[in-house]
Amino acid sequence: LDQVWGANVYVEERTVDVHIRRLRKSLQSPHGDYSNLIQTVRGTGYRFSARGLG
Repeated sequence: LDQVWGANVYVEERTVDVHIRRLRKSLQSPHGDYSNLIQTVRGTGYRFSARGLG
């Protein structure tokens, strides 16, 4: 997070997780659930994958 926001900014530990959860929720709609486009990579973070479309 320091590389994104800088070392002088206080950011909660779970900030990225909260944003990912909100993004996944916004990708769910009556027309389809695309929340699986964002995949969790254990020990690393997250990735966007078009494989979630299939």
